[in-house]
Amino acid sequence: MIDRTHTDPSIPMIGILLCTYNGEAFLKEQLESFLAQTHERWRLFVSDDWSTDGTEAILNHYQCQLGEQMVVLKGPQKGFAQNFMSLIRNPAVRCDAYAFSDQDDIWMPDKLSRSITIPHLLSDIPCLYCSRSQLVDAHGQPTGLSPLFRKHPSFKNALVQSIAGANTMLINEATRKLLALTSIETPIVAHDWLTYLVVSGCGGSVVYDPEPTLLYRQHTGNLIGANIGIRSKLTRISKMLNGRFKGWNEKNLSILRKYSSDLTPENRLLLNQFDRLRTSNIFGRLKFLRTAGFYRQTRAGTISLYVAVVLKRV
Repeated sequence: MIDRTHTDPSIPMIGILLCTYNGEAFLKEQLESFLAQTHERWRLFVSDDWSTDGTEAILNHYQCQLGEQMVVLKGPQKGFAQNFMSLIRNPAVRCDAYAFSDQDDIWMPDKLSRSITIPHLLSDIPCLYCSRSQLVDAHGQPTGLSPLFRKHPSFKNALVQSIAGANTMLINEATRKLLALTSIETPIVAHDWLTYLVVSGCGGSVVYDPEPTLLYRQHTGNLIGANIGIRSKLTRISKMLNGRFKGWNEKNLSILRKYSSDLTPENRLLLNQFDRLRTSNIFGRLKFLRTAGFYRQTRAGTISLYVAVVLKRV
């Protein structure tokens, strides 16, 4: 039996938050990549959303191998975002930092050791680490990289865009406490976007790593893809024009209003300006967009944002 929980206590303990649902096809490779991590002080918390395939048997096998280092819980059956959030809210899940994990990726051996260097990790300041991904096909063969974002992460960006997948993220305890304020009844677009919004909005530290930390498997069972290529760009434009993007913003804003007292004064003002942008006439919308400085990470993305503002699809 392997036990990495009793290594040097001065090294931060990372809780790996893994959500599973009928993931038997690729789950073993992901679990093996945890065992290969160069940062050895971690615990694995799994929320299985009532799988009906061989997922449970795989989890039982590794739980026998890892002992108390691995905890398996039953998910709330409310979708992938609330499955992750159930681990965030669970009082039994407590570590120094937390890494979200999908069931079908493969972590690079230094994923945890690189992300654990995040500034303010052990402080009361919310912090978030995220990175690019190495894209692979169903057989693990490289197919490219996720988009490279060069602009500084900020609340002005977070209000209109999520910059990285949750599978690349690591957060600290201060961030976990903030996220846990969101109730299980609250509709959530995506837990990665929510994390970026909350950390940046509350004056936290956001670190975007341009180097990939995992192999992000693209296959027919993906709930969310990598958002690259012409087809993905056309899909995003379609979602923006058909009102999907506007609906997502309404859900995000509903949550952020409940965090109003935790937002910095500057970001509270930005939230108000974004709210007013969405309800003003076309001249007011363009004015707020320019004066507040909301932006997406690429030129094409910012152009599409202007189009959405003109068409009142924000």
